[in-house]
Amino acid sequence: MNSKNTLSITEARKKIFNIADDVQKGNNYYFLTERGRAKAVIMSVDEFDSWQETMEVIKDFPNLKKDMKEAQKDYKSGNYITLEKLLAKEGFVLADKGKKEYVQNSNTKKRAKRSEKN
Repeated sequence: MNSKNTLSITEARKKIFNIADDVQKGNNYYFLTERGRAKAVIMSVDEFDSWQETMEVIKDFPNLKKDMKEAQKDYKSGNYITLEKLLAKEGFVLADKGKKEYVQNSNTKKRAKRSEKN
């Protein structure tokens, strides 16, 4: 706990609006105490959401550090497949948007001419 950002709950109650503004600046936390013992922490909602997301990732991927090292090793050795190849292998057909041409049909041209007159 940082003594600069440690306040009693009574003291925090008096400064709650300033505390709420201060925690929005990022990486600022306030430790609230009751009778000298830590009781709660105040942080921004964004920071709290980030912590929650991190905890979910840790729960879902308990060996994430090991998995990342293994993936990096596979990538360096060329032991991987691209998304396009994986999708093709699974039977998906990707559109080549870079070569796709858009052609106006005659009805579209007629509507465009009518709207220019109006």
